[in-house]
Amino acid sequence: MKIILHWIIISAAVYGLAYFIPNITISIWWIALIIGAILYFIHQIVKPIIKILTLPINLITFGLFSIVLNVLFFWFPSVIISGFKVETLTAALIGGIVISLVNGLTERTLNSD
Repeated sequence: MKIILHWIIISAAVYGLAYFIPNITISIWWIALIIGAILYFIHQIVKPIIKILTLPINLITFGLFSIVLNVLFFWFPSVIISGFKVETLTAALIGGIVISLVNGLTERTLNSD
């Protein structure tokens, strides 16, 4: 149940970003569900592995390289899904930071019980 709730929250955040940021577009509402599933998979499976591999770079940059990773993780689904488009670097930066914050808050909230 926690996985589905986490996925829905991330999907709602992506849909909200598309509503408030003009350079992020989603063609149909259910595309946000697909993007949410991809981002959930990336944050749960891929991100821990990438964080370990990029630990030296992250230590040198005092953790700022993790923002670059979040931007790339947010931008990546726009390459493979045709109904989702991130047009500018600023939109990817805002989207990556917001999704990372939503993901972290959701994990803490759902795992606090």
